[in-house]
Amino acid sequence: MEKKTDRRVRYTRMVIKQSFVKLLKIKPISKITIKEICEEADINRATFYAHYKDQYDLLQQIENDIINDINQYLGIYNLRTVNEFPIEMLDKVLEYIKENSEIFEVLLNYCGDTKFQQEITNIIGSQHFSLQAAKGDTAEYVYLFYASGSIGIIIKWLKEGMKKPVKEITQLIMDLSSKGVGAFKEYENEI
Repeated sequence: MEKKTDRRVRYTRMVIKQSFVKLLKIKPISKITIKEICEEADINRATFYAHYKDQYDLLQQIENDIINDINQYLGIYNLRTVNEFPIEMLDKVLEYIKENSEIFEVLLNYCGDTKFQQEITNIIGSQHFSLQAAKGDTAEYVYLFYASGSIGIIIKWLKEGMKKPVKEITQLIMDLSSKGVGAFKEYENEI
């Protein structure tokens, strides 16, 4: 009996989240009401409030789930013993973003929640670029520079409908982070 309850709860939360994301695509969070979320999800308000305090709590929980998922993807790699950022790790993160593109597009573009973007930037920066970057006081500046650029590439990729394959975006990010803008000239020559 416990598994049925868990399955129903997971389904209800999924429907609420999907409805919320659909609404976030067309209006800011401050203009979204609980009534609209419930109507879109075809649930009653009591069901919504059984899971979330309000739309801001819902957004926070969605963001926390994504950040936890990304940290789990990255957690399988022992970066302390790796000299170079594993390409497979970035591939996995980009695959995750692609599989959840609708929510990432909303959170990185429309939602305007800079806290989420900063969290993703910090994850990318601390996991990747701190391994390659300068040491000391400038390390944080360097990894924020690279991580912000990576986020910019991901946002553009999402906006363009992810037409380029994950491996190509991974390679672009890796090349730009290791070779700088000189890597861009190689890409120009391919066109």
